[in-house]
Amino acid sequence: MQEIERKFLVNSLNFKEEAATSFEIAQGFLNTHAERTVRVRIKGNTGFLTIKGKSNESGTSRFEWEKEISIQEAKQLLELCEKGIIEKIRYNIPYGNHTFEVDEFFGENEGLIVAEVELQHENETFKKPDWLGKEVTGQTPYYNSQLSKNPYKNWHHE
Repeated sequence: MQEIERKFLVNSLNFKEEAATSFEIAQGFLNTHAERTVRVRIKGNTGFLTIKGKSNESGTSRFEWEKEISIQEAKQLLELCEKGIIEKIRYNIPYGNHTFEVDEFFGENEGLIVAEVELQHENETFKKPDWLGKEVTGQTPYYNSQLSKNPYKNWHHE
C-alpha cells in the first residue's frame, strides 16, 4: 500500500478545540534503516506493527504495511526496540474534505507539534487550517524514526 502525506509544523494550540478524537501513543522502532523502518505502536488499547519503505524524492510518498497485533504482543515488542521510545498524543481533526492528524510530543520530544494530512495523490489540493505552520514534508529530522534517535530536545532552537 502506498502512503501519500504532507507534514507541517503547528503554530498554535487552537487545533485542540477542533479535534474529533485523541489517543495516547507509545511507539518504538525495531529497525530504523534508511531503506525501511519497522515500528511497534500502542495506540489507546490496540497494538500495531508497521513497516515503511524509503520515501520518494519529494518525501510525500512511500510504501506502508500495517497489521493490528494484540496489546500484549506490542508491549513485548516495545521491549526489543531500539533506544528512544516516542510518546505523543494524536488528535484527529476533520477539516474540509480531509482529516489532519496532529501529534503533540512528550518526553524527549516535548515542545514539538506536527500535523500530517493523507492524500489520494501527490498534487491533491486541500484546505489548510489557520493553525497549520511551515511545511516539513520530506525533512528527515521530523520522521518519528529519527526523533527516536535525535530527539527534539537536542535540537538547537532559535
